[in-house]
Amino acid sequence: MWARITAVYELSPAELEVLWQACATADLIDYAQAALEDAPLVVKGSVGQDRAHPLLSKVAEQRVTLARLLRELALPQPGEIEGVVRNPAKQAAAQARWRAQRRGSGGLGG
Repeated sequence: MWARITAVYELSPAELEVLWQACATADLIDYAQAALEDAPLVVKGSVGQDRAHPLLSKVAEQRVTLARLLRELALPQPGEIEGVVRNPAKQAAAQARWRAQRRGSGGLGG
């Protein structure tokens, strides 16, 4: 990831730090997934109950962290000259309005 991004974009020191954190997070995800390859997905809990392998939740948490870091990095999307930090809630709301307008309900504005 580091080489692909730094080959294309000129990043500020702060952006390089965010990229470094994103790369480290991606590495953690890879290590955890490798550890899970031969591990059972269901393990016994402290009182003998079946429960999901603890690494499953850790992988999920790290994926959320990676998504946040990449969003913070704000690399340009196709067709953009500069990237912008995108708010997922605002994106979801905009997509919902767009879908509503496409269905003919007019969305919020009419």
